[in-house]
Amino acid sequence: MKNAYIHHLCIQTKSYLETVEFYTEALGFEIVQQTPNFHGRAYNTWLKLGDFYIELQTGKQHEVLKPVYSNSEGIVHFCIWVEDLPFEVERLKKLNVHFKQKDGEIIYEVENGALCKLIAPEGTIIELRNNRGI
Repeated sequence: MKNAYIHHLCIQTKSYLETVEFYTEALGFEIVQQTPNFHGRAYNTWLKLGDFYIELQTGKQHEVLKPVYSNSEGIVHFCIWVEDLPFEVERLKKLNVHFKQKDGEIIYEVENGALCKLIAPEGTIIELRNNRGI
């Protein structure tokens, strides 16, 4: 795959308005395109952060979406690198973002840096990381 790169992740949600607000207000994504009534879905929306996109969509009409389970196969989380992790955590606390804690801590040290994990309204786990040396 010469000259290839990851373009987007697709995330489904049953809490569309809350999810759009989370990704735009808390994480800084911008809405690039919002399409109502998209092939049996209430919405299909493209969100962008830098060169990375999320295709956010509601389930198809009369479809029941099951909750995300973090111990399943497939993508477990995605990560956003931030310059000042403590600043971002304090900013997100004011927005009542739900953090996943480890041993009672929001920010914890890992090899080559520190990280925290957020849980989006639809259940996606998002890691914020401040790397050293990677």
